[in-house]
Amino acid sequence: MDQQQLRLWRKQIQQELDRTMDFWLRHSHDQEYGGFFTCLARDGAVYEEVKYVWLQGRQVWTYCRLYRTLPRFCRPEILNAAITGGEFLIRHARISADSQKCAFVLTRDGKAMKVQRTVFSECFYVMAMDELWRATGQRKYKEEAVKMMDEIIRWVRQDPSELGRPALPGAVPTNAMAVPMMLLCLVQQLEEADEVMTVKYSEVGSWAVQQIVQHVQRKGKAVLENVSEDGNELPGSLGRHQNPGHAIEAGWFLLCYAVKHQDPELSKVAIQNFMVQPFQTGWDQEHGGLFSFLDVDGHCPTQLEWNMKMWWPHTEALIAFLMAYFEKRDAKLLQQFEKVFEFVFSKFTDPEHGEWFGYLSQEGKVALNIKGGPFKGCFHVPRCLYMCELILDKLLAEKV
Repeated sequence: MDQQQLRLWRKQIQQELDRTMDFWLRHSHDQEYGGFFTCLARDGAVYEEVKYVWLQGRQVWTYCRLYRTLPRFCRPEILNAAITGGEFLIRHARISADSQKCAFVLTRDGKAMKVQRTVFSECFYVMAMDELWRATGQRKYKEEAVKMMDEIIRWVRQDPSELGRPALPGAVPTNAMAVPMMLLCLVQQLEEADEVMTVKYSEVGSWAVQQIVQHVQRKGKAVLENVSEDGNELPGSLGRHQNPGHAIEAGWFLLCYAVKHQDPELSKVAIQNFMVQPFQTGWDQEHGGLFSFLDVDGHCPTQLEWNMKMWWPHTEALIAFLMAYFEKRDAKLLQQFEKVFEFVFSKFTDPEHGEWFGYLSQEGKVALNIKGGPFKGCFHVPRCLYMCELILDKLLAEKV
């Protein structure tokens, strides 16, 4: 392990995190209504004022996590913006006073515009509220997080009717990996340094891990995004669908769980099946970068953007391979981290304005020069850079 190289990576990552956060702090705050603008042009100009609930929650989480874990971000303006964003969510995220269901899109002043039949707005509401509690010590935020978490679990495991999903005769019951992934992410969030929450959600965490591992198919040769409820491969393009970024992200979620629970077999599955194998099949050997979507049998995926290089799978790969290297000290894992690092810092970053471009063509050219939109906000990039900075700090500290 080259200590000089680790120091160079750490310096570059720290500078990029500072540049990224400066972008959001300067351009995204709605001083009139609270919350955050996420539809931002390359230079930070707001091109659309609607607010996406899951991105509001993600930004509150990011601000609070950085505020309480990295001293240079422990600044009152960051915490105050997070509190303002959290209060905006409490006032406006739910579609009605007697429901925990959240909107997907709000007007600038908080009126519901659109609802999705998923649990993802609610999941990031939980993450936001739990981090607000940790950053402020105000119990009301913890209560908000737990109340919403319990409702999500009920929707996912018992009764999804409030999500607006009627039982249809032709619909095949499906285990979509994104759902147990998010449940595991929430359990890990709520359990952090909290024995009561660890006991409360232990079974949910175990269930989520079992559900995720079911997606390893084809005798361990592929991770499929959708399987049947009993863990078998589904027919058609739905069953053949692969999402390399999701698989890799699930890998580091599973690795965190395996380390905490001292489960070496799960560690192997997390690294080999969910990181290494999806990376090998998902990496574009001609142009570099991870494909967004693949078909396990080699058919052209039905998603029009399948061959684009999006920002978030690469952030997940950086986290996953650096974390895996820290745990296993296998030089091949660090080589994969370096491969992704070189691609990311030559293609996605924008030294002039800060933050990353989110959408590249297959050849690696900027396809959309926006910095934020309905799906890209203040989350994947800063979370990646923050986590990589902490892991590099640990690696460098070992040699002091």
